[in-house]
Amino acid sequence: MQSASDRHEYPAHWEADVVLRDGGTARIRPITVDDADRLVSFYEQVSDESKYYRFFAPYPRLSAKDVHRFTHHDFVDRVGLAATVGGEFIATVRYDRIGAEGLPASAPADEAEVAFLVQDAHQGRGVASALLEHIGAVARERGIRRFAAEVLPANVKMIKVFTDAGYTQKRSFEDGVVRLEFDLEPTDRSLAVQYAREQRAESRSVQRLLTPGSVAVVGVGRTPGGVGRSVLGNIRDYGFKGRLYAVNKAFPDEQKELDGISAHRSVRDIDGPVDLAVVAVPAEHVPEVVAECGAHGVQGLVVLSAGYAESGPDGRERQRELVRHARAYGMRIIGPNAFGIINTSPEVRLNASLAPEAPRPGRIGLFAQSGAIGIALLSRLHRRGAGVTGETGVSTFVSSGNRADVSGNDVLQYWYDDPHTDVVLMYLESIGNPRKFTRLARRTAAAKPLVVVQGAGTTPQGHAVRATRLPHATVSALLRQAGVIRVDTITELVDTGLLLARQPLPTGPKVAILGNSESLGLLTYDACVAEGLQPSTPLDLTTAATPEDFHVALAGALADDACDAVIVTAIPAVGEGSAGDAALAEALRSAAEQVPGKPVLVVHVELGGLAEALSAATSTAPQAASGPPTIRADHPFRALDRLRATSAPAEPPAAETRERLIPAYPAAERAVRALADAVQYAQWRREAAEPGKVPESLDAAIDEKGAAALIDGLLTRGQGLTLGSEETCELLGKYGIQVHRALPATAADAAVQAAATLGYPVALKATAPHLRHRADLGGVRLDLADEEQLRRAYAELTELFGTPDELRPVVQGMAPRGVDTVIRAVIDPAAGAVLSFGLAGAASQLLGDTAHRLIPVTDREAATLVRSIRTAPLLFGWRGSTPVDTPALEELLLRVSRLVDDHPEVVAVTLEPVVVAPRGLSVLGASVRLAPPPARDDLGPRTLPAY
Repeated sequence: MQSASDRHEYPAHWEADVVLRDGGTARIRPITVDDADRLVSFYEQVSDESKYYRFFAPYPRLSAKDVHRFTHHDFVDRVGLAATVGGEFIATVRYDRIGAEGLPASAPADEAEVAFLVQDAHQGRGVASALLEHIGAVARERGIRRFAAEVLPANVKMIKVFTDAGYTQKRSFEDGVVRLEFDLEPTDRSLAVQYAREQRAESRSVQRLLTPGSVAVVGVGRTPGGVGRSVLGNIRDYGFKGRLYAVNKAFPDEQKELDGISAHRSVRDIDGPVDLAVVAVPAEHVPEVVAECGAHGVQGLVVLSAGYAESGPDGRERQRELVRHARAYGMRIIGPNAFGIINTSPEVRLNASLAPEAPRPGRIGLFAQSGAIGIALLSRLHRRGAGVTGETGVSTFVSSGNRADVSGNDVLQYWYDDPHTDVVLMYLESIGNPRKFTRLARRTAAAKPLVVVQGAGTTPQGHAVRATRLPHATVSALLRQAGVIRVDTITELVDTGLLLARQPLPTGPKVAILGNSESLGLLTYDACVAEGLQPSTPLDLTTAATPEDFHVALAGALADDACDAVIVTAIPAVGEGSAGDAALAEALRSAAEQVPGKPVLVVHVELGGLAEALSAATSTAPQAASGPPTIRADHPFRALDRLRATSAPAEPPAAETRERLIPAYPAAERAVRALADAVQYAQWRREAAEPGKVPESLDAAIDEKGAAALIDGLLTRGQGLTLGSEETCELLGKYGIQVHRALPATAADAAVQAAATLGYPVALKATAPHLRHRADLGGVRLDLADEEQLRRAYAELTELFGTPDELRPVVQGMAPRGVDTVIRAVIDPAAGAVLSFGLAGAASQLLGDTAHRLIPVTDREAATLVRSIRTAPLLFGWRGSTPVDTPALEELLLRVSRLVDDHPEVVAVTLEPVVVAPRGLSVLGASVRLAPPPARDDLGPRTLPAY
C-alpha cells in the first residue's frame, strides 16, 4: 500500500459502489502504489483522441515517472480515485491542491486542479459524473472548497460533465483553453442534479432486471420438481418473449435440451448474451455461479437460494461476500432468499417466480420483502380481480428476500416514471434507509398513489437496517407526511390498492350512500363518521329495487355537487342468481360512466357474482338472457338524464383514463376505510401541489452566525454536551425564542430573594428528574402572591418530597394562563431531523398523542402539525373555552425547525412546557443538547449501501 513518506493512511471510507447511468455498477476507490500495472493497462485501452484531450498533446504511453506520480498520493493534497469493473480500471480522476499562483500547495490553500480520463468503451455511462461527485466529497473533507479544470474547447463531453453538475461556476477562455472554476459547496441545483441522476441510474438498473432479453435459470433439476425446475417452467408457461436457457453443471455433455429449452452445463457455454440469471443452487455453489455470470457479462441476478443472513452470522458474512462479488462485475442482485420477479408487459411476459398462480396483467406495482406475503398478495389480487381485463392486475412484482442489494428504494425509483404502473403497493418488513425512502416516497406520491404496510418494528434477521431511535409510530407518521398511504394489514393494502387502481381520486370527504338495505346503509354511515368522512343520510331503495332503480339513483347521486363519492350497498334479492348480479353490475357501471370524475364503491353481502361482474369489463361481463337492463322512459328519475342531455356535456376523461371498474367489498368497514385513505391522499396531493414556505419575517430575529459561534465555543468543552440553563437561554435567544426566567431556590430565603427579583405572583417548582413537568405529583405551586405563601409552599414541598438538594426547586414568574404544550426536536441517525408537538401532561403521553414532521418545516406543515393531534380542539375553543394564539405557536415551531436545520450540531431540543395563551405564549422550560451531527449520506455523493 502507501509508503512511509505518505502523510495519511489509506482512506478505506472513500471506497464506494455506484450505479451508473445504464444501470450497471462500478466500484470507486482510491488509487494506490499497487495499481501501477492496472493504470498502465487502462491507459493502453484509451484512444489517442482521449489521451490528447487529457494531456493537450499526443501522449501514446505513460512514462515510469508518470506512473509513479499517478499512483503515489498523500490523500490530502494529492488524491486519485479510480472507477473499476471486474477489478480493472475504467476511469480515473485526480486532484492536486494549488495556491494562488497555480503552483502545488498545502493547506490552508483551498483550491485544487481536477482532471479525468475515461476509457472510450465506458464513455456515456455517467462514470465521470459519479467520479466528480466522489472526488468533490473527498476534497471537501480535506479542506478544499473550489475546483479548477482546464479543458480543450473540442472536449465537449468533459465540459458538459462540469457544467451540468449544478455547482456555482466561473468560466474563462485563454490561450486556446477553457478554464472552469466552481465551488464545491452543494447547492439546491447540484443536489437536484444528483437526485435526478440517481433516479435515472437506479431506475435503469431495476429496468434491466425486469425487462431482460434473455434469461438463464441456473440450478435446473434434471427431474421434475425443485425450485429451479419450477421457475423454469413458470417462465416458459407464462410466455416469456426472450431467449430462455436451462443451466446445470450436472447435465450430460450430450444433453442440449430440457423440456424444449436450450440446456447448458455452464452460463459460459451459452452462445450470445444473457441479461438475467435466476440462481437456484445451494448457497455454497453460488460464488462459482456469480463468477461465471460475471465473466459472461450477465447484467443482473435473482438469487432464490437461501442460507444467507437469515441463517445467522456465518450466513450474513456469506451474503456480504455475495454482494461484493456481484458488484465487482457490475451486476445487481435481487435477493438472496428471494421469491422472484414478474413482469406482465406483453413485450416481456416474465414470471421468474415461485408464484403458484400466474398473475393477470394490470397497472399495480407490487413489492414484498417476504416470499410468503408475496404469495398472499398475489393470491388476493388474483381472487379480487377475477374476470378482469387487466385493470386491477399486476404490472410488475418484486420479492426482494433479504434485499442485500436491490431494495424497495430502487424499485420505487423504477415505478416513479414507469408508464405501465399507476399504483404502487409495498409490504415492508423494514426500511433500510428511512431518510431516502421518505424523499423518494414524497416524489412518487405526488405522481401516483403509494400504499404501504410497514412491519411492526422487529427487523427480520436477514435485513441490514440502520439503527433508529424513533418509535415505530413516529416513523409511520413521517411516512404519512411524505404522502404514503399507511395501512395496517395486507387486506387493507389490497382494498385500498384496488380502489385507487380502478377509480378517480375523490375531491372531498362528502359521501352519498344508497342501496337496497336500510341496515347496511346505516352501518356504512356509521363507518364513514368513524373515519372522519361526511356521509349524507343513506337513500334506501328498498329490497324491491331493480337494477334500473340502482342506475337512476347512482346517476342522481353522482350528479349532485354536494357529493364527492358514492358507496352503493347491495344485498341479494330473493330468487336472483348470476344473471341478476350481471344486470346490477352493468346498471351501476353505466351510471358511473356518466360522471367519470367521482369514485364509486360497492358493499355487497353474499353477492359473489356481483363482485366478479363489477370487476369485469362490459365486453366480458356475463349478460342476462334478455340483454342489458333498460330504464323505462316514464321512470321518475329519467328527468335527470333528459336534463343532463340538454346541458353542457361533461368533460371527457383524461387520455390516460381507462375503463372504470367498480371495486366491491364484502364489509362496509373495509370499503369506507379504503375510501377514507383515498380522501386523505387526495387532500395531500392538493396541498403538495402548492407547498408551503418558511416566512421571511423570521429572519429579522435570527442571528445564525452568532449561534454558530456560540455552538463552536461550547463544543470545545466536549463531544456530547447538555447545556446549562443560561447557555440554553442564550442559544435559543439567537433564534428569537425567549425562555421564561427561572431562579434557583436552594433555601426558603433564596426563594424569597428570587421572587423579589422576578416580582410576584410566582411559581415554585421542583426540577428533580422524577418530579420535573409532573404537576400531577404535586411538585408545583402556582400563583404565590406574597412571601408568606411562598414560604408555606416551600415548607410543604420539602416536607413532602425531601431536601432542597433532592428537589432542586426554582422560582419562576407566573405566565398568562393557557394550554400547556410540548415541542421537541431530535436528529435521528436514520430518519434525520424530526420536529414533534403535543399537549403536556400524562394523558397525552399515555395515549401517544404526539404529531411529527421532518425538518425543515414550512408554514403549512407547522399549521398542520398543530392541528393533527387528537387533542387539538383544546387549542381552538373546545366546549366554549377561549381559543389560544396558534399563530404564535406555529411561529415557535418554525423557529425551532430553523435552529436545528441551520445547526446540525443541535441534536436535541425540548421546550416544556410551552403555555399558549389567548395572546402570545410562554416557554417555561427548555433544554438543548449539542454533539457532532450524524453523517448525512443524502448530501454526499451517490453510493450503494456498503458491504
